[in-house]
Amino acid sequence: MKRSEATPSTILRIKVIPRSSCNQLAGVEGGLLKIKLTAPPVDGKANKALCHFLADLFGKPQTAVTILNGEKGRLKTIRIAEMTSEKADRMIRESMEATR
Repeated sequence: MKRSEATPSTILRIKVIPRSSCNQLAGVEGGLLKIKLTAPPVDGKANKALCHFLADLFGKPQTAVTILNGEKGRLKTIRIAEMTSEKADRMIRESMEATR
């Protein structure tokens, strides 16, 4: 019997800055990835915008992005399915360098 390996996933700690002028990565602060979103933190709009932003950033469907913790706060723990942490770090770095 063949043993299947677990699908890799990445856990990100994020600080969301809602009601910003644009959706963008805003740097790293205290080990947290800062993300600016135009959506307000009302009725889950900022959470939906965050999931959409991260799915676009990593080229994944929105179903691959899960909020594990922090649905009602600015500090969130996010899981990105089928993404290694090395690849996620590289994509984040490249995106931040491209927006400078």
